[in-house]
Amino acid sequence: MRAESTIIQSAAFNPNIKSYMFVAGILLLLVSIIGIIFLPIWLFGFGQFYVKHYYKNLKCNLTSKYLEFEKGAFFKVVKTIPLENIQDLTFIENPLLRLFDLRIIKVETAGQSNPNGTDMNLIGILNAADFKNKVLDQREILQAENKPANQASETDNNKTNKLLSEIRDILIELKNK
Repeated sequence: MRAESTIIQSAAFNPNIKSYMFVAGILLLLVSIIGIIFLPIWLFGFGQFYVKHYYKNLKCNLTSKYLEFEKGAFFKVVKTIPLENIQDLTFIENPLLRLFDLRIIKVETAGQSNPNGTDMNLIGILNAADFKNKVLDQREILQAENKPANQASETDNNKTNKLLSEIRDILIELKNK
């Protein structure tokens, strides 16, 4: 079980995600030969239904210890990433994203389980730069809270090293006698 943590910020998503996903779906269907057959279905019903439900299910919370993300229209995906595991937050823009005034924040963690190298893509967060900075700030706060325990273990290591050095010196003396 994970420890309780308080929500620091809930991300708001840009409604332009719906248009972006709709257009991206059209482009994807146009690129594939089989997709052209399904293009009318996407254009006149299913696409609008899908992007509406996808947008409705988008949630992202920054808590005191985790970054939590939910998405999906039919199959829900819920990801919880501990802040201390986050290695990198990267902004991604491309011409289509810029057209809809959207950004992607790519989250990479230590010990990545995903072969693509990305554990989470946060698309269309409003004020994405501020959200990224809050995540990084909270990660630093969490690391600072854990630091005193690490410093205590360093002191213990120094004591252990000193004791081992004394034992080594005694063994050398005994060997020389």
